[in-house]
Amino acid sequence: MVVTFAGQSLCAASSVVIEKDVEYANPDNQHLQLNMARPEGAGPFPAVVCIHGGGFRAGTRDGYDGLIKKLAENGYVAVTVTYRLAPKYQFPAAVNDVKAAVRWLRANAAKYHIDPNRIGAMGGSAGGHLAQFLGVTADQKQFEGDGENLDQSSRVACVVNFYGPSDFTKSYGKSVDAAEVLPLFLGGNVEQARQRHIVASPLYWVTPNAAPTLCIHGTKDNYVAFEQAQWIVDKLKAAGVEAELLTMEGAGHGFQGEDAAKADAAMVAFFDRHLKK
Repeated sequence: MVVTFAGQSLCAASSVVIEKDVEYANPDNQHLQLNMARPEGAGPFPAVVCIHGGGFRAGTRDGYDGLIKKLAENGYVAVTVTYRLAPKYQFPAAVNDVKAAVRWLRANAAKYHIDPNRIGAMGGSAGGHLAQFLGVTADQKQFEGDGENLDQSSRVACVVNFYGPSDFTKSYGKSVDAAEVLPLFLGGNVEQARQRHIVASPLYWVTPNAAPTLCIHGTKDNYVAFEQAQWIVDKLKAAGVEAELLTMEGAGHGFQGEDAAKADAAMVAFFDRHLKK
């Protein structure tokens, strides 16, 4: 389905094209799809992969339909993607899927007027974790899965992480639902499956090759503790990677009103700085 409508574009394009229900991968016969918003015009445009939250067990890509439209109006080819959910599909299935989405964008760069060297990722909560994981595991072939377009790279140029966890081993006792959520995703709690908690945590994959990162996190987040953002930003900086933390004083898990506007503006500015060079 393609819908074109006038947009207040900040790029050379005069309108935005929406395409929904585009299949990008088919692991285990799951027919994973994405929704896309893109500027009209020859480009090539930078691209952003948007990854929804939902505790790795819920949520849909449609929740970011408004965001991808906004990004397209700002000159990006933006997609919001479906990925496989727990408990049926445990880690690393979701990682495999979002990496497949990045590879799909590169494989289809000419068709959609994308610059394959300028692809970023963002996500919220579980999606923030997955975006962060993309940013720190570009060279880790064991997370690519066995899907399509394996001749393409899953590297992203930068990451915006909205309140995503960085160290699952320290989530218990600091989150109102970690004890319920993480065993579904990781096949056991931290005592039963400690190694999987470590391997699934972006904090332990940071190297100097990680992608520049902006973390946006509220100080009153009861689902993912604020310190989770501090840890990953500090670790990235220690490795010589550009990393920023936008502290949302008094904000919880998910932003509203002025907090949401501030966070979104910071995200777009970060992408502009890193993807529109």
